[in-house]
Amino acid sequence: MAFDFKLPDLGEGIAEVELRRWLVAEGDTVREHQPLLEVETDKAVVEVPSPRSGVVAGLRHKEGATVRVGEVLLTLVQREAEPVSQALSQAQVQSESQAGPQSSPPAQAQPPRPASVGIVGSLPEAEEEPLTVSGGTAAGFPDTAPSVTAAAGSAGFDGLATPMVRKLARERGIDLRNVKGSGPRGCIRPEDLEGERQPPAAAKVMGGAGAEERVPLRGLRRTIARNVAASQRTTAFVTSMEEVDITDIFEMRLREQGEVEARGTHLTFLPFFMKAVQHALKEHPLLNASIDDEAQELVLKRHYHFGIAVDTPEGLMVPVIRDVDKKSIIELAQAIQELGRKARERSIALEELRGSSFTITNYGHFGGTFATPIINWPDVAIMGFGRIVERPWVHRGQIVIRKILPLSLTFDHRATDGADAARFLGKVLRYLEDPALLFLDCG
Repeated sequence: MAFDFKLPDLGEGIAEVELRRWLVAEGDTVREHQPLLEVETDKAVVEVPSPRSGVVAGLRHKEGATVRVGEVLLTLVQREAEPVSQALSQAQVQSESQAGPQSSPPAQAQPPRPASVGIVGSLPEAEEEPLTVSGGTAAGFPDTAPSVTAAAGSAGFDGLATPMVRKLARERGIDLRNVKGSGPRGCIRPEDLEGERQPPAAAKVMGGAGAEERVPLRGLRRTIARNVAASQRTTAFVTSMEEVDITDIFEMRLREQGEVEARGTHLTFLPFFMKAVQHALKEHPLLNASIDDEAQELVLKRHYHFGIAVDTPEGLMVPVIRDVDKKSIIELAQAIQELGRKARERSIALEELRGSSFTITNYGHFGGTFATPIINWPDVAIMGFGRIVERPWVHRGQIVIRKILPLSLTFDHRATDGADAARFLGKVLRYLEDPALLFLDCG
């Protein structure tokens, strides 16, 4: 009997996803709860399991397609004690007999099936119906259905590799059989995959004296494009820029770096920047907010959840560090390190990418100075930190060489005015210039 498996509700108000990769091919026999495909939504990658066992009779969408909740993903055929070929053949014979003059024998009553467990709660079972198979493909899907081969990272590979490594290999199109493991007994580690990344599929169009290369706008890059365009359309954005002397913080970090690294954590400047911003936001709550356009209300946040822009091989991701006001510098450093690792490995959970009240981006790590960062909607503000440079600076009446940090603040003019944003930025500068004020001014 045929069963159409539809994209289940993944929660969090998700209406559609991008089909990232098929993990099965037509004709494969699958088990209940076996991963069938990977989908990408709001920058998170999720594996969708099968709600029942059966034979894959048809894949309804190509990789890279956008699929809405409730649309059919694939068709499964379930036959007891029958080989795959026989099950598919009988399904086709049944379909053809229905089109002929002879009537089909009445279907036997089937016992009710329990709901299968899916990603979120229970998945309702569709009514059993005959499957129409034409030319080895499902209706509406071309003959070029994608299949999973050894290049997907696991098929045909019987060596040692963790599930995380196998997932990375699938994402990068790496055949694990060609990778030499450096771990115990030849186990493949994540670092063994470095340098093995395959270039993205692209189509070259020749013309005149040159050539064009077209790369599909898919996955994380398509999500980023959609989000930044929506932010630009929605917000009335303004950017203000400043420079600040952070020599004291620079020296403090040098003094304490060894102690922090002894605890297994790398201490960067970002935790110090986050603390300065968080304390300044307490005095300027209009920038720690969002706008409810439908209700025409400004929603002031009483928590400090900071989105931190992280560069990954596939594009920008913004994991959220929650309760910045309740974390120490060391705890913030640990959270940045852990979320950054998960973002780069694409193992981060969807809830870890949502719920920010303010966003920080440190493009100075890549050599940038000033910028006009795009607001991470629905936040109303984002702070960008540029590259720290040594500059002549007036300090206590003397011209000396100091460590200077460029700052860029983009805010939504609908939420507040330039005067309030300038006062907020000035407060951030005071905390960065003299971090002792964090102990004097703040509880």
